[in-house]
Amino acid sequence: MSTPVVTVIVPGRDVAAYAAEALTSLRAQSFTDWRAILIDDGSIDGTGDVFAAAAAADARFHVVTHASPRGLAAARNAGLDLVDTPFVAFLDADDILTPRALERFVETLNRTGSDMVVGAYVRLRADEHGEYHPGPVQPWVTAATSPERLRTSLAAHPELSGNIVAWSKLSRVELWRRSGLRFPEGKLYEDQIVAQRLYTAARAVDVIPDVVVHWRERADGTSITQNKDLLPVLVDYLEALRGGIAVLDAAGQRAAAGARIRLILEMDVPPLVRIAQSHPDDAYRRAMGDFVRYLHDRALADAIALNPRAADLRSAAELW
Repeated sequence: MSTPVVTVIVPGRDVAAYAAEALTSLRAQSFTDWRAILIDDGSIDGTGDVFAAAAAADARFHVVTHASPRGLAAARNAGLDLVDTPFVAFLDADDILTPRALERFVETLNRTGSDMVVGAYVRLRADEHGEYHPGPVQPWVTAATSPERLRTSLAAHPELSGNIVAWSKLSRVELWRRSGLRFPEGKLYEDQIVAQRLYTAARAVDVIPDVVVHWRERADGTSITQNKDLLPVLVDYLEALRGGIAVLDAAGQRAAAGARIRLILEMDVPPLVRIAQSHPDDAYRRAMGDFVRYLHDRALADAIALNPRAADLRSAAELW
């Protein structure tokens, strides 16, 4: 067996119905010099059995078991502690890697010497019969990853800030070590802040338009992204959005922060406002109101910085 070049960290909790397909997508990779760390984060279903069977059949799989759930961030961090390859990637155990994903990632970084490469992804949704099918590449994903850009940066390509998921990327482990990066534990949407920290710490980033992952939106509604009507989920989500913008601000990436704010206003805010309008908890509506005011204040400040005559709130609102 050849020496592995890539470690793929695969966390999962209670995903037995999907995990076998995720691991099959790893075994089907055209690039074979990988190892995978499978973290069973306190599952009470058959996830651990699926992981154990994969490890028994293929020595490239290594299983870590948490006796009780620690959360997605802690599971990913546990995997990071065990990485001993030049490159690291992530795959959630209910998602699917496309067959040439690792090949394209590794080939690109070997060619450019960049610190990380970012690819496109699509949603995997169930039809009325429960069969999952990939959808189209969404506009915000296209804006971040197409056309191909090699050795780019947030300054040159601000829309890159819109690709915030952990599993659409391959990065050099040295980037994580150099920047001291870890996933913030005890929080949902932990990859929002980490993505922006990776972008701001990277010396160069490659973007490729290839679809590298099919991201499953579970038919039973148990995906984290399908529970934003719950106040604790909303609070973590809004905190992560603010935190990502703060990372960009601290790094002096004003254009990237502006691009991120515009995308959040366009894509994230409208459905959350619709939920808030009929939500029974006043705290939910207050949280959304505070967040929308924060975004508009930031957008106004950016508008004034670009054009001092935009100080009039009405004129600034028209600009945005």
